Amino acid sequence: MRILKRALLALAALVVVLVVVALGVIRYVGAWNLVFPNRTHEVEPPALPDARALPHPAVLVFTKTNGFRHVEGIAAGRALLEDVAARRGWHLFPTENGAVMRPDLLARFDAVVFLNASGDMFDEAQERAFQEWLESGGGWLGVHAAGDGSHAEWRWYVDTLIGAGFIGHPMGPQFQTARVRVEDATHPATAALPATFDHEEEWYSWDRSPRLAGMHVLATIDETTYSPIARIFGSERDLRMGSDHPVAWTRCVGRGRAVYSALGHAAAAYDVPENRALLEGALAWALGAEGEGCGEDR
Repeated sequence: MRILKRALLALAALVVVLVVVALGVIRYVGAWNLVFPNRTHEVEPPALPDARALPHPAVLVFTKTNGFRHVEGIAAGRALLEDVAARRGWHLFPTENGAVMRPDLLARFDAVVFLNASGDMFDEAQERAFQEWLESGGGWLGVHAAGDGSHAEWRWYVDTLIGAGFIGHPMGPQFQTARVRVEDATHPATAALPATFDHEEEWYSWDRSPRLAGMHVLATIDETTYSPIARIFGSERDLRMGSDHPVAWTRCVGRGRAVYSALGHAAAAYDVPENRALLEGALAWALGAEGEGCGEDR
C-alpha cells in the first residue's frame, strides 16, 4: 500500500511539473491567449503628452496582443521603428492600451502602427473611433499579425484593410525562404527595393487575393519558391493562392492612407535590409511624408 501511495504521489508530482512546464512554454512562445482567450478592453487610456507638447509627425505604435504574441518580433519591430524615427525626426509613442482609441487622443497622431497586434483588441466605440480617424485622414501601417485570423470579428477592419480572410501559414516547416516580387516599384514603400528578393518568413495565406477587394498590391510572393502547405500531426492543408499571392498592399480609406505588410514574424526579419526599407517607406507614406495622398490633405 505504501509503495502504491508513493507511486501515486510521484505521478501526481510529475503531472504538476509537466503542467507547469507546458504553461511556461505556452507563455514563452506567445500562445497564452490562444489557449486562454483574452477579451480585455481597457477603459482608462494611457497618459499621453499634452497635445501642444507632442511633436509632429507623431506615430502611435500599438502592440496589444489579445491573440498570439510575437514576443521577439514586437521587440525587434519597435527597435527598428525607433531607429527610423530617430533618423527622420519622427516621434513615437508605444502603447498596448486600447483605450487610446478615442477621438481626442487619436487626433494627436499622424499615423498608427499595428505592430503584430492581434486578437479582439477594442470595444465597439474604440473600433469606431479608429475607423473615423483613419477615414478623416489618418495613416495606418499594419505589420504581419495585423493581418491574421484573430481579427475576424471586426468586419470593417478585415474587409477594408486586409481584404481577405486569413486561412493559415505553413507548418513543417513553418519558416521558409521564398522569393518576393515587387509589383509597384514607384511607391515609397517599395521604391528602394530590388525587383525580387529572397526572404525567410512565416508566410501568410488568405482565402482570396486582396487585389479583388480593391487593394493596390505592392509585392507578391512566388509560390513556386516555397511549400505553402500546413503539415500538422500527419495531415496536410493546402494554402496555395496561386499566381496572385500578395504580401504587401495599400489602400485609400476615405482621406486616410492604409498600408499592410505580411513580413515580420521573427526578430531576424527586422534585420533584413529589404524589410527595413519596406517598413520605413510604408510608414513614410502613411504619415504623408512621401508619395501621393488620398484626397485632400488632413
